[in-house]
Amino acid sequence: MEIKKELNGTTLTVQIIGRLDASNAQELTNSLNASLDGVKELIFDFASLKYIASAGLRALLMAQKRMNKQGSMIIRHVDETVMEVLEMTGFADLMTIEK
Repeated sequence: MEIKKELNGTTLTVQIIGRLDASNAQELTNSLNASLDGVKELIFDFASLKYIASAGLRALLMAQKRMNKQGSMIIRHVDETVMEVLEMTGFADLMTIEK
């Protein structure tokens, strides 16, 4: 997995490339924890995310809980495979997803 971040004012865009699973979900959580101070809008760009496991879902949930307190979170460009996981787990109902 590769994480690319771009801060534009109070909007942080995070692009995740590859697979988000148990081997790297903590890396994403650590990266977000170090970057979210002062952020009002968190945008995840999943255009290059090919797979998400339960550990990755946990990282998303932690980010969503934090952003509920300080702003908003949007997930964009979700491919069919990842969207299926988000729908099956109920995450699609908890999060704002733009296709």
